[in-house]
Amino acid sequence: MSDRTGIFAGDDPFAIARDWLAEAEQSEPNDPSAIALSTVDADGLPNARMVLLKEIEAGAFVFYTNYGSAKARELDSAGMAAFVMHWKSLRRQIRVRGLVEKEEGPRADEYYASRSLKSRLGAWASQQSQPLSSRAHLMAEVAKVTARHGPNPPRPPFWGGYRITPLEIEFWADGAYRLHDRFRWSRGSVGGGWDVERLNP
Repeated sequence: MSDRTGIFAGDDPFAIARDWLAEAEQSEPNDPSAIALSTVDADGLPNARMVLLKEIEAGAFVFYTNYGSAKARELDSAGMAAFVMHWKSLRRQIRVRGLVEKEEGPRADEYYASRSLKSRLGAWASQQSQPLSSRAHLMAEVAKVTARHGPNPPRPPFWGGYRITPLEIEFWADGAYRLHDRFRWSRGSVGGGWDVERLNP
């Protein structure tokens, strides 16, 4: 489009997203890769929570979690999700809606191994989203898995990644007098060509 210039320019929405994230990493004080991930439960009731995006691939967005968590159960059931990344320092956001698949192969192993030892042991100890009697109980579980797995624990079979392949990506930037700039990239199927249109603020 003729007026899709500056920060909106380009033919690859994932490249634009990576550029925006790189810029946010220089200005955002905390967790520039945080996303508000939205899912729905079996009754269709929406759910949202903050998670850390770990990679913007050539065609998808990837994060990691416990497969026993509420978010994982909802992702597995629906096969779809949405998220928004918002950077107050840049006055920009990216909204994504798409299809979900697990990442539980070598790339998940590699990312797990790159985490701090305490985070790796914590992944073993936490029964994410399940009721917990006390913090002391959680720390006792950490001590048990530390004794069991030592300094190089393998990736738990119940922990890994999710890849969101978008059917829709919207780039939003703040404008004067609330006349924001919005461009929506959409496609009918994964692998299909993108249509890009400017939206009213």
